[in-house]
Amino acid sequence: MTPREEELIEQNELLRRENALLRQKIDLLVKRVFGSSSEQLDPAQMQLLLQGQESIPPVADVPPVAAPKAKPAKPSEGQSKPRLPENLPVVEEVIDPDAVKAEPQAWRYIGQEVTEQLDYEPGRFLRRRTIRRKYVHKLDHDRAPVVAPLPESLQERGLAAPGLLAHVLVSKYCDHLPLYRQEQMYRQRHGIALPRQTLARWVELAADWLRSIYDHIRTGVLAGGYVQVDETPIQFLEPGHGKTRQGYFWTCSRPGGDVVFRWETSRGTQCLNHLIPVDFRGVIQCDGYSAYRAFADSRKGAIQLTGCWAHVRRKIHDALEQSPRTAAWLLAQIQQIYQVEATLRAHRAGPQLRAAVRSSHSRPVVQRFERALIRLRSSHRHLPQSLLGQAIDYALGQWPTLTVFLENGRLEIDNNLVENAIRPTAVGKKNWLFVGEAGAGQRGAIIYTIIQTCRRRSIDPYAYLRDVLSRLPRMTNHQIPQITPEAWAKSHRPSQKAA
Repeated sequence: MTPREEELIEQNELLRRENALLRQKIDLLVKRVFGSSSEQLDPAQMQLLLQGQESIPPVADVPPVAAPKAKPAKPSEGQSKPRLPENLPVVEEVIDPDAVKAEPQAWRYIGQEVTEQLDYEPGRFLRRRTIRRKYVHKLDHDRAPVVAPLPESLQERGLAAPGLLAHVLVSKYCDHLPLYRQEQMYRQRHGIALPRQTLARWVELAADWLRSIYDHIRTGVLAGGYVQVDETPIQFLEPGHGKTRQGYFWTCSRPGGDVVFRWETSRGTQCLNHLIPVDFRGVIQCDGYSAYRAFADSRKGAIQLTGCWAHVRRKIHDALEQSPRTAAWLLAQIQQIYQVEATLRAHRAGPQLRAAVRSSHSRPVVQRFERALIRLRSSHRHLPQSLLGQAIDYALGQWPTLTVFLENGRLEIDNNLVENAIRPTAVGKKNWLFVGEAGAGQRGAIIYTIIQTCRRRSIDPYAYLRDVLSRLPRMTNHQIPQITPEAWAKSHRPSQKAA
């Protein structure tokens, strides 16, 4: 074989590998766009994929994990919940037979049959008129007339009452209705002309008043020494050019507590300096984005990073079709770790018990998982550019942070809580596409913080915003802790229903 032929064969092999890698990327893209987003695997499917597996050693014995307690049986028919909530207002309609109506004195009432239906009346606008009556003194005719002072409001001579402002905010940031759609609905269904520019000014007005509550929530989220951080891209309109640029909502969540959003026009390390105060000492849970490591290094030991096993599982799951047996074995190991966490949640284990159980049950699985990853990478059976090769490199690159949860029972195994907090913004931007301009991004961050914190506290966001926007003009900064979602939930707990 001539050198030219050998060169052609080598080039052909490189092109074949490149084509295979590109096909994997295309298949993954199609799956993400059109396929199911669930990472769950049927146990029977897992066993089928693992049959005949030789490249990875069989699972070694580990201490058994107690199964979660079975859910209590459903109550019997006599104890079942009513079909309709008892607190709903009732509108009664009494229907008598025609024969009774014709001759009522000939009939005696002996009982009734009741049929209930759930009905709905669309929301309505109303004119809230404040009448301040003037008086003059009957005897002292020289005394000036008296009139009660106008109650303080969010804006002098403002048209929008707190209930309408709350409705506009919840419609956009909770129900994902853009302002232009709200404008159409108000005009077509209610005959009320509210231009989109007016609605935007009202959103700005409400965000400015809610900023003090936002600052208090942010302080509380960062006070515990352990937060989860993530970011999501959001387009914003660049003034004067009619084009959009990419900004980011940075989200900081305290597991078991509140969540806070912050708007930034970039994704750089300096954004974390704006989100995390200089005096913060503790643990930040995040994905493998390099800005987090650079930020932790800049704080010189004050911050410890802990990783996210969900990101590792997600990348291995993406490689399941291209490397079914190896990926399935790796996913089975991660599934064992998550089974331990499910058991701990079912028993409501505290930090000390979680750390002890993780050390005895999860650590052997984690160690075996690491050995398998090292063996797979050294075998060179999977190209670094392949989906499984990238998943292996990601996991080993993040390994020091992925094992931190074994030592600290306070920490979660993944970043799913903060990702769940971000999810409503992803749904919203599919409707409103972009924020108006860079300044509007932070106003959106303030309102998202309030609404998502309400949802975490099982508070109706509309009820909270309507009440708080009514009270804020009469309050001082020292009274703000009394109207945070946490304090509001405690004071309204007997009557507040879950959102």
